[in-house]
Amino acid sequence: MQEVRVFAPATVANVAVGFDILGFAINRPGDEIVARFNPDRKGLRITKITGTGDKKLPTEVEQNTAGVAAQRLLEHLGKAELGIDLEVHKRMPFGSGLGSSAASAAGAVVAVNELLGAPLSRESLLYFSVLGEQVADGSFHADNVAPSLVGGITLIRSNESLDVHKLPVPDGLRVAVVHPEIEILTRDARAVLSKTIELSLAIQQMGSLASFITALHTNDLPLLGRSLHDYVIEPQRKQLIKGFDDVKEAAMSRGALGCSISGAGPSVFALCDSGYLAQAVGQGMQDAFTAHGVSSQLYVSPINQTGVTILSSK
Repeated sequence: MQEVRVFAPATVANVAVGFDILGFAINRPGDEIVARFNPDRKGLRITKITGTGDKKLPTEVEQNTAGVAAQRLLEHLGKAELGIDLEVHKRMPFGSGLGSSAASAAGAVVAVNELLGAPLSRESLLYFSVLGEQVADGSFHADNVAPSLVGGITLIRSNESLDVHKLPVPDGLRVAVVHPEIEILTRDARAVLSKTIELSLAIQQMGSLASFITALHTNDLPLLGRSLHDYVIEPQRKQLIKGFDDVKEAAMSRGALGCSISGAGPSVFALCDSGYLAQAVGQGMQDAFTAHGVSSQLYVSPINQTGVTILSSK
């Protein structure tokens, strides 16, 4: 094998009730990463960045999320001297709240691992992926990286030890994600957050998280809908998203189970009990953004259960 091409999906993190500990993958958008051997040189090199990353992302390995993730994996395997070229084809916008940096990191480690004959499991690649994404936002957390890497809905019991678990996905669950043309960097979105939480709000948030997980295990979509209330983060971050209250109202009035901010924003997601409803809800959310003079893109998807997929190898 001389070349591997993979697709790494976008993700919705936090999922309203699980700040930094919940996330799920969607089918699109996402990034494509190519890894190939280069016998004419030593070490890892990023040779090409296209799409939304063209002229925006650094090609220096130690400054790029995909580069750092792949480099740390190679060092761990004692293969840092191998000549390997990476291509990063960005298919999603920056500062979107859809895990762009996480997708690049997850895709890079899978591509390089596969190129080397898959010496490590997907779960073992998580640590190196998180190290890569840390370059982008300065924080060590796996709520985007984990679902992009392995798919599904993931719960991170501990980011420090990367104690990660996949949760059941209820039948018929679909998501509408609307990305408004507003850019919010994760660092900026974290800067608006208070360092303390009122006890009453913490109790409400813990109850919602517990019932959300219960709803997943019992296939109880009405309970899931009652659980999707963010008492802590959404009230602080929604000010960064023009028209958010109207967008959420549009989603809920059309029958969404719940609606909140995807990751650090500005993307907004709504969970629904069918693909048809998700399409209608998503259109309503777009109309609400348009009413505020904000254009947007709509993605409707089931929960992506596979994570990074191998597109080709040769």
